[in-house]
Amino acid sequence: MLVFEPIYTDGLAQISYLVGDSEAAVAAVIDPRRDIDIYLQMAKAQGLRIAYAIETHIHADFVSGAQALANCTGAQIIGGRSDAYQFDLRQVNDGETLELGQVRLQVMHSPGHTPEHVSLQLFDTQQGSEPIALFTGDTLFNLDVGRPDLLGEGSERKLAGKLFHSLFDSYLSLGDRIEVYPCHGAGSACGKSIGDRRQSTLGSERLFNPALREERSEEAFIDWLLADMPEPPRHYARLKKLNVCPATQMEGPSLPPPLSPQDFQELAGNADMQVVDIRSILAFGGGHVPGAINIALRNEFVNWAGWMLDDSRPILLVGESADDVHQAITQLYRIGLDDIRGYLRNGMTDWQNAALPLNRLQEWTVHELNARREESDVQVLDVRSPNEVASGRVPGAKHIFVAHLADQLDELDPDKTTVTYCGSGYRASIAASILKRAGFSDVANTLGSWAAWNAADLPVQTS
Repeated sequence: MLVFEPIYTDGLAQISYLVGDSEAAVAAVIDPRRDIDIYLQMAKAQGLRIAYAIETHIHADFVSGAQALANCTGAQIIGGRSDAYQFDLRQVNDGETLELGQVRLQVMHSPGHTPEHVSLQLFDTQQGSEPIALFTGDTLFNLDVGRPDLLGEGSERKLAGKLFHSLFDSYLSLGDRIEVYPCHGAGSACGKSIGDRRQSTLGSERLFNPALREERSEEAFIDWLLADMPEPPRHYARLKKLNVCPATQMEGPSLPPPLSPQDFQELAGNADMQVVDIRSILAFGGGHVPGAINIALRNEFVNWAGWMLDDSRPILLVGESADDVHQAITQLYRIGLDDIRGYLRNGMTDWQNAALPLNRLQEWTVHELNARREESDVQVLDVRSPNEVASGRVPGAKHIFVAHLADQLDELDPDKTTVTYCGSGYRASIAASILKRAGFSDVANTLGSWAAWNAADLPVQTS
């Protein structure tokens, strides 16, 4: 009997799969995340032996758990053909089959997102002799396709051409009824604009996915796909390299020590230390440890932690509770940020009770921003991505993408009141905390930011 269990990981918007046959008591895990306990628990609950840990490609947005899974279960690691791998795995060719009792997975080489990318056709003898589903990895998503620019090195057009042929020659020839199971859902930066559905069919994608317009030539497809491609997150290149190396830590994340305010303050004074406050935007604005950066523990946390934090520097955490801190540590573990030296015991309650210094941020409504944006001692800073800003901004606002703000502080006047905004206020709080850390004395974050600005029908500069 077919076993089919998708595992969705919040934040990463990543989907892995446990697939197998309950009668044969054997299964495979496709694209496992780094913290593997969930697969072990599922396999134990259903009496399954995990025989394969399958990588559809060398991932750029999370640390793979394939080596940890193989180490724990004896599973064979399966991947596409690449000289980049520096650990033992079975590199498979197009057409090879992995047997799982009455269930089998047939490899389909599907380059484009990466050169070595493979997809997996799912067969179940109880449902006929034709494939019933396709695990597409990062080749095809709901309403989107995998971006071919993450390798860089001038390979974008070549990979985009290969993606065209993977989609139109290999995928669509399988027929419209084939179910599509991708590695990512909405929110992942592995595509330009991934749709909300976590599964689809080839027929549905043929109708509604803008990448699958059959009247486009290969050259037109390449031009369309590469146009307005957003900047890849900063940590993607690092994770790409990490995922081809032998794994050095497989036991999973652990909770670092709780620190007294005095011990925390002493460690935070180390110039190399990164102090990360994971509390809400409003809580951070009300009072925070001097020098802390605010990356609130919401769905966006893991992506922006990857963008903003340096993997070569240790981290201290400030949260509302030990549970929040542990959740943050787990998410940081998934992107290879492992050097967590401790967290502030009892959060800011102990800090303020110890009479230690506090920094604060102003919190402006969009109406306050509109009323004061033309004052001579106010500078308005839009920290959204270039693609977002192209559709309109607050009149007179200066633009610096939040990911580059720390390197472009000399473009701002530290003596003025600096007011930040983004799409919702999340990235604006990150930016405001960077400015405060850099010595800007008067900094404000705009609550609701661009969403609230539009809701209030305030003026928009489109040039």
